[in-house]
Amino acid sequence: MTTPTVADWQSPAMVRTSFQRIDSFLPTAPISRGDGAVATWPVAPAPLADLLVAPELGTVADVVAATETDAWMVVHDGRVLAEEYVAPMTPATRHLLMSVSKSVVGVTAGALVDRGLLDPERQVTSYLPELENSGYAGATVRDVLDMRTGVRFSEDYLDPTSEVRRLDESVGWAPHVSGGPATLHAFLATLVAERPHGGPFHYRSCETDVLGWICEAAGQAPLADLVSDLVWSRLGAEHDAFLCVDSEGSAMCDGGINTTLRDLARFGATVLGAGVAPTGERVVSQAWIDDLFAGSPELVAAFAAGPEAAYLPGGHYRSQLWVPPGGERALCLGIHGQLVYVDRAARLVGVKLSSWPLPEDDARMSSTLRMFEAIGRLLAGASGLIVRRAVARPG
Repeated sequence: MTTPTVADWQSPAMVRTSFQRIDSFLPTAPISRGDGAVATWPVAPAPLADLLVAPELGTVADVVAATETDAWMVVHDGRVLAEEYVAPMTPATRHLLMSVSKSVVGVTAGALVDRGLLDPERQVTSYLPELENSGYAGATVRDVLDMRTGVRFSEDYLDPTSEVRRLDESVGWAPHVSGGPATLHAFLATLVAERPHGGPFHYRSCETDVLGWICEAAGQAPLADLVSDLVWSRLGAEHDAFLCVDSEGSAMCDGGINTTLRDLARFGATVLGAGVAPTGERVVSQAWIDDLFAGSPELVAAFAAGPEAAYLPGGHYRSQLWVPPGGERALCLGIHGQLVYVDRAARLVGVKLSSWPLPEDDARMSSTLRMFEAIGRLLAGASGLIVRRAVARPG
């Protein structure tokens, strides 16, 4: 098997291999599962593969086959209804989450807020004086959590000159060719503001990297240790996760977490459980999760006024998760097809790890969401989520 390199690992031909072998060619830090017992679920197989998603899409099995699936899983009422892997993926394989990582960082921030260590209303620079001369001056932690700062940042994955690709260079995810900063924190300090903070939602990966850095300052520990202590060690995880880091050891918070399918489902079950993990241990307060789902007219208006409005009409973005209209579903989304789908009405957690050739694909994301909607309707008898255009942005 060809070993991926920094130069080629994100190419269409390499993503299936590289997403399952990140620690073979990039520096990482462990996220310990701790020494607690593994939380297990009873297995109750259901014939979901034959469920019709839509006439033009076929069945669940057809959607899984057509969307470069590496693994997928459905948990309902604490029972595993479906769990499948496509070789070389196995139950023990730790897969790159891309921007699903953002939601893990968001819950970690919530746990710090619960402990009185982090105040969302304080300014970013009160935690990170290193950013006093950057575009983050004057922004609050809440602005960062909800991606409503005024910082200029292009998330165009296919533009080699975009800020997101320069971020990749700074963290060591791509060859350093631009001449820009060679570390993540140095890169973040170069970002500038182009509009007032607290305005429209605009999806930008840099926000999560700043949030993770804030968490480290507030929690006085590296992010991998904070995620372990506050989240992962409380889930009943089977395996340690791991996190990509740059040459200085700074965490790649916006997309660098790697974990197994089952442990990711345990994280989703914690969101579904209003902050209580499958172990019965509280990870984050119910107030934090309730706030995430509830949204507000202001958040909906901020989402509608932003450039991603067409992706999820009537929805909002809160604390690093996407929330469709209705307040019963939440999505953790990552490029190349990573997804955690939480449906409170259907008492459902769906997880899918994938290796799409390109970062964004409207058709693949739309069919994947419609697949989980169909499963949710089957389980709850409720009307499905209407997606007018795919939520192609990661979360």
